[in-house]
Amino acid sequence: MLATAQSMIGQPYRFGGASPGGFDCSGLVEYAAMSAGIRMPRTAAEQLKVGSPVARADLQAGDLVFMHLAHKELHVAIALDGQLFVHAPSGGGHVRIDSLLAGPYAKGFIGARRVVPFDAVK
Repeated sequence: MLATAQSMIGQPYRFGGASPGGFDCSGLVEYAAMSAGIRMPRTAAEQLKVGSPVARADLQAGDLVFMHLAHKELHVAIALDGQLFVHAPSGGGHVRIDSLLAGPYAKGFIGARRVVPFDAVK
């Protein structure tokens, strides 16, 4: 899951996109999960209901991180560790790695979900 998400770094943001050539945030999560044999709903709102809740202090690689951002009602990303995550940001952006310590993400964090056991993520 992580390897697939990271291999998409640089791919452009595309609203509704869920494959190489263009991703939106939940499309990247769905695509990366599918590559690991994990069925995932398509939208961030549906993905927020999957798995088990995780405290911010307990984030592990592969956890889904959810945020409210200025121009997005709900945003989802995949944690690489307790601080970094890979995601497809808004229009004009591209798949990249950012930090939960950065301004909009730190303030926008609303929760995290564990969708697979930690050992299965690598």
